[in-house]
Amino acid sequence: MAMVTVFRASISRSLPYCFPNLLSSSSNRNSAPKKNKLLCYAASSHTKTIRSEMSFCVGTHMIPHPKKVERGGEDSFFVSDYNGGVIAVADGVSGWAERNVDPSLFPQELMANASCLVGDEEVSYDPQILIRKAHAATSAVGSATVIVAMLEANGKLKIANVGDCGLRVIRGDQVFFSTSPQEHYFDCPYQLSSEIAGQTYLDAVVSRVEVMEGDTVVMGSDGLFDNVFDHEIVSTVVGHSDVAEAGIS
Repeated sequence: MAMVTVFRASISRSLPYCFPNLLSSSSNRNSAPKKNKLLCYAASSHTKTIRSEMSFCVGTHMIPHPKKVERGGEDSFFVSDYNGGVIAVADGVSGWAERNVDPSLFPQELMANASCLVGDEEVSYDPQILIRKAHAATSAVGSATVIVAMLEANGKLKIANVGDCGLRVIRGDQVFFSTSPQEHYFDCPYQLSSEIAGQTYLDAVVSRVEVMEGDTVVMGSDGLFDNVFDHEIVSTVVGHSDVAEAGIS
């Protein structure tokens, strides 16, 4: 399964009042994959000018494995317009199905908890702390890889990643920044788990990168990056001015 999220940094001189402040995979997991609305689109004529800060324009698309379409796949995500914007992806570990555990339940609850904790005072807009608190609040049995990215209004993108979900920052026609997967061995990534033996927020790789207006950030599960080369992602992104269209190509 591939969870694809494409978002483009822009100097947001306007904020939309017609879009919801949260997009989540939990409300339509049983429906067919489809394009979601943009979180923000600064060029819209239906917005009211209120500030000039860096923010995201977002398009998302979930592509379940053919054998997992009926239950909506095992990935989950959320998008929030809090501060400069927050986006996260969690990929359920399919091995739990061998124990008669639905692998999608853990990442769903993890993302739901994270979305509720984005503005928490203790989180203090820190993706690693958000992972800690969301993990601690998750009671479902299972495990998942996870990546969280938070954009500050000054253009700094803060990233925390546990496992093999990934992120690419594309500037022009090149990959400017990329995360690296964490694995114990082949096909066994680091993962947050309901079991004591799993990893924790302390195992997260934490990164900071300064993005510029016009940069495109592609975030996804390993289902994307294991099957699509970086140069193919770049060519797809460069060929679309609309990030939502790029996310479903």
